[in-house]
Amino acid sequence: MSVNAAASHPIISPRLKGKFALITGASRGIGRAVAERFAAEGAIVAIDHYRDEEAAEEVLAAIQSADEARGFGNRPHFHVDADVGTEASIEAMMNITLERFGRLDILVNNAGIQSETRGDSFDADTLTRILSVNLIGAAIASRAAIAHFLSRPGGGTVINTTSVHEIIPKPTYAAYSMAKSGLGALTRTLALEFADCDIRVNAVGPGAVVTDINAAWINNPEARAIVESHIPMGYAAMPSDIAPVFAFLASDEAKYITGQTIFACGGVTLYGEFKENWAS
Repeated sequence: MSVNAAASHPIISPRLKGKFALITGASRGIGRAVAERFAAEGAIVAIDHYRDEEAAEEVLAAIQSADEARGFGNRPHFHVDADVGTEASIEAMMNITLERFGRLDILVNNAGIQSETRGDSFDADTLTRILSVNLIGAAIASRAAIAHFLSRPGGGTVINTTSVHEIIPKPTYAAYSMAKSGLGALTRTLALEFADCDIRVNAVGPGAVVTDINAAWINNPEARAIVESHIPMGYAAMPSDIAPVFAFLASDEAKYITGQTIFACGGVTLYGEFKENWAS
């Protein structure tokens, strides 16, 4: 291991050492950043993707290279192809993960899609697919993870990727707003139901993040400037800005936190329009 390699991949923290984690939608964007951050903090990760094996292999190679640089050795990270909008595919993903790892400690429901669904003209199939991937799939995966947590000592944690649109409407994207609002409700409901079982359920609500799902504006300077003008902190986040929030919630440092959504949004949920006192 070269000194330069070690310097470029420092051991950030051992908070997740010995933990096994499954991250859905982890071949790119926030999911990839979470997988890399968890591995850097000691976790062994399963990377879920859907029909994107090349990207998943790239993430896996990057994590394994970082492991070598950190002196972690050859750890059994792997990737699995699953459509989290389909119950049978979710169940297969969970079964494969448990067979490979023997246990699961952390589930991150991150996979998500969005498409325009205008309130006066949406396509029902599109709405159903968005709800299936973003919300129903998360509920089904959580069901399997929680059943596993209950089957052995030690509990576990579920972290859902919601959005500022958990609480802020998104006109012309009704299905996405519905799914993210529902995911917030799922988070709080499961957290309360299993609060006395050493099982924690939380969520992270990102704002504007530079990921493929936001391709419409990230590479268009004018469009990006408009987006960033609405962010009180003045800039869009990188996925690596969001991943540490997941790592914190997955760790024992957050052991007394459950049922919460942490909005990592640069202040978008602060009603930035009121920074100027125009109402009084």
